[in-house]
Amino acid sequence: MSEEDESPVRVERRGAVGVLVVDREARRNALSRKTLRELGRLGRELVADPAIRAIVVTGAGDKVFCAGADLKERQGFTNEDVRVQVGLYRTELGVLDKSPKPVIAALNGSAFGGGLELALVCDLRVAVPHAQIGLPETTLGIIPGAGGTQRLPRIVGEARAKEMILLGRPLSAQEALTWGVVNRVSPQGANVVDDVIAWIEPIANGAPIAQAAALAAIDDSFDVGLHHGLELERVHYDETLRSEDRTEALKAFAEKRKPAFRGK
Repeated sequence: MSEEDESPVRVERRGAVGVLVVDREARRNALSRKTLRELGRLGRELVADPAIRAIVVTGAGDKVFCAGADLKERQGFTNEDVRVQVGLYRTELGVLDKSPKPVIAALNGSAFGGGLELALVCDLRVAVPHAQIGLPETTLGIIPGAGGTQRLPRIVGEARAKEMILLGRPLSAQEALTWGVVNRVSPQGANVVDDVIAWIEPIANGAPIAQAAALAAIDDSFDVGLHHGLELERVHYDETLRSEDRTEALKAFAEKRKPAFRGK
């Protein structure tokens, strides 16, 4: 079977966690047009699957999470082709960005350009100790066009985002942790996906309605004033009050046991 016939993304189901694996190790897990479409298609399937509580995104192998754009594919692109490709970043990766289920990037290796932008779409990021990350686009005469100029400042602040983007220099995993780009660095020698799944156990066994409401409250109010944000928080809080999960949590507390959340 040729590379054109194979799916560039595969899905692994690990209990309540769906794992999206960009499976193009020979091409440094680069984001071809087909890869973007498959991430969107499979991401929609996992979001719609009631058995899935969280989504993990990773790459094949142990060297590169994602090298960004597939430069070999882009050699034949016109300017209009590139514009279409950038649009696919927004529509297909937007599935993960807007997911009501928490999405975690498991950086099994380096993430540059569009690869880091894929990770920034996720709610949380965990990296192996040898990972390096960066947005080198300005050194190539362009800018991060898949959300990097927007999401990175919201995560690390304006000054540090400008430093990363204008200097184009990579960060080590430890620097990325210090700066807040990643939330965790896996122990040396650990499989990053296994580490992530253990780390997010409170999500996988948690209350899905509450988690979705919390994500929505944060995302919807990020660029509004405090008064408006508090009103949005009240609206999303009310969603949890009407859930069976809240009743189960109160009952479990009274009975001194762990709650069994059903997402209802």
